Amino acid sequence: MELTLSIPALLFPAISLTMLAYNARYLAIAALIRQLYAKYQETASTPLERQIKLLRKRLRIIKNMQSSAIISFLSSAITMLLIYIQLTVWAYIIFGASLVFLMLSLVLSLVEVQLSTKALGIQLKDMET
Repeated sequence: MELTLSIPALLFPAISLTMLAYNARYLAIAALIRQLYAKYQETASTPLERQIKLLRKRLRIIKNMQSSAIISFLSSAITMLLIYIQLTVWAYIIFGASLVFLMLSLVLSLVEVQLSTKALGIQLKDMET
């Protein structure tokens, strides 16, 4: 397979949309943390403490998701530069790394979704009791 400028360029819209989605998740969690903070000031209950621990974990995962996506995006741009200056061996290596970071970002996104579901389960269980 020959690596041309158009192949890494195809990742640009995908990574950009991924970053938008990750940023939306981050903003949603930030709003939730602010709401929980106000609620926690009123009453420090066990379900709130469990949710706070999960939120802290989710924030770390989102930070790593965003970092991986940014590295993937940057690697794609570097790949295009390497193709342009005809360093094809390095272009293949960096493009491979870009794909690995994109996959890592997506795996972290899956983990974060699982934690998000767990947090909602805590809230539902608290409302049932």
